[in-house]
Amino acid sequence: MTPLLDIQDLSIGFGTQGPVVDGVSFQVMPGQTCALVGESGSGKTLTCRSVLRILPDTAQVRSGSIRFGPGDTGQDLLMLSARSMRAVRGDRISMIFQEPMRSLSPLHRLGDQVAEVLRLHRRMRPPAARQAVLETFERVGFADPMRAFRAYPFEMSGGMRQRAMIAMAMVAKPDLLIADEPTTALDVTTQAQVLGLIKDLQQETGMAVILVTHDLGVVANMAETVVVMNKGRVMEQGPAAAVLGAPAHGYTAKLFAAAPMIPQVAAPARAPTHSDLILDLRGVSKTYSVRAGGWKKPLQVTACRDVDLALPRGKTLAVVGESGSGKTTCARIALGAEMPDPGGTVHFCPGQGMEQIHVHDMTRAQRTAFQRQAQMVFQDPYSSLSPRMRVQEALTEPMEIHGIGTRAQRRDKAAEVLRWVGLSPDMLGRFPHAFSGGQRQRLSIARALTLDPVLLVCDEPTSALDVSVQDQILTLLEDIRDRAGLSYLFISHDLAVVARIADEVAVMRQGVVVEQAPPDTLFYNPRHPYTKALIAAQPEPDVTRPIDLGLVARGAGTPDTWPEPYRFEGSVAPDLMELDPGHLVRCHA
Repeated sequence: MTPLLDIQDLSIGFGTQGPVVDGVSFQVMPGQTCALVGESGSGKTLTCRSVLRILPDTAQVRSGSIRFGPGDTGQDLLMLSARSMRAVRGDRISMIFQEPMRSLSPLHRLGDQVAEVLRLHRRMRPPAARQAVLETFERVGFADPMRAFRAYPFEMSGGMRQRAMIAMAMVAKPDLLIADEPTTALDVTTQAQVLGLIKDLQQETGMAVILVTHDLGVVANMAETVVVMNKGRVMEQGPAAAVLGAPAHGYTAKLFAAAPMIPQVAAPARAPTHSDLILDLRGVSKTYSVRAGGWKKPLQVTACRDVDLALPRGKTLAVVGESGSGKTTCARIALGAEMPDPGGTVHFCPGQGMEQIHVHDMTRAQRTAFQRQAQMVFQDPYSSLSPRMRVQEALTEPMEIHGIGTRAQRRDKAAEVLRWVGLSPDMLGRFPHAFSGGQRQRLSIARALTLDPVLLVCDEPTSALDVSVQDQILTLLEDIRDRAGLSYLFISHDLAVVARIADEVAVMRQGVVVEQAPPDTLFYNPRHPYTKALIAAQPEPDVTRPIDLGLVARGAGTPDTWPEPYRFEGSVAPDLMELDPGHLVRCHA
């Protein structure tokens, strides 16, 4: 069988610098998945973008060929005219980009952006294109495809935007799908369903896939072949079973050692302690009015409902759940960025023995102090960093606002926090666009640490990081928490990360907490069907242990399909019951 894509001796550089992609060669067979694995900045994305010829203007392809097409019909994509290349992009080759906020137009509705592919390449009429888009939206996990079709990107969560990007790439059923970290912003249940969808499409259409990922569990579930890259070069490549089962190169072995996993053996249960709370949410609900189009009455959407969360000082409370479950809304309410519905309260206690502050009823002086003491690491590093500010300006701006230190002291502090997150102080003069996605996430973490806060709200802080950098960041967060007594409200969809860093875990589903317990209890004695689905959907870097999509589908279904003790319809959910000490489950008595 001849390869669908054959990349030989590809080298890419910038200016007079050495090559950033150096002599890369690999093949992708029809109907198969080839995984590109490596640390952030290893050249994976540049290699993929060269296939579509969408490299930055300053990039130079210095050598190599990229042949696309089976047998003698293959063409060197680097030699095609611009007009011929436009006919290939989006039709025969599609790409899912890593940062959906950067890749989607903020001025157009999601449905129109996805349907554009069908109008341009399939000459579909609007009604047919609309129907095809709605069907694809349903397959990638949108609960309300029509609402998603009419929404603008800024109205959707990060995970929802990523689903729209996946739909855009897959709606035309291309010959080759290039997926650049396609599931980093997705919760594990949706990730499992999307991976299953990609596999189904491969069987239906014979589509080949290049999967760029740092998640070795995803590789084990998806790939037939693996290419491991480091500093622009191929370190190791071969069948997935051989590379994952017995890595021959030291760099590949290092990646495996850094991959977070849910521990196989339970540690002794830790009794929760709530004697000194830094953050306390009680009865928090949030309802939004969403336009329904035309002259219709606005819809009332409940983002979260009757949420109680207590964060002890110096501890980590993790909130886990799918995209749109209300995790980020709770975090924004905790920081005072959103007002809860009447009846909900949020209290913050800056120090042990100090008076609690009502977050949504503060004086101006209290608000200024609170903003210095509580910081947030955002999910999307591209949209949270100003593209017009150099790194030094972005890191020193919070200290300037709060009048901290001299200019030289602020610069020294910026250099120090860069070293904390594994970046060089030499990078202070660069703009955010000069960094990879993982490096930008590290910059966001550094920016949050410049004010020496006591509370850090982390909204998916490691989702864009490769496994080795993720390990470094988690070690850093643990070290800072233990050394400085920092407290974390940690939002994540990665259960392996949560198992490592959290002291207590709250699982959210459709705006309510369905189960809450210490990780040693939750992961080894899950009671709620949705929690069981989350654990079953966690991919493992072992080709002999694939994801059980049937178990995932049962727990990730609608609440009215769950087993009788946990079932509910609409907003009438059962109460949280304490089944064991410190183990709360939302179920009928």
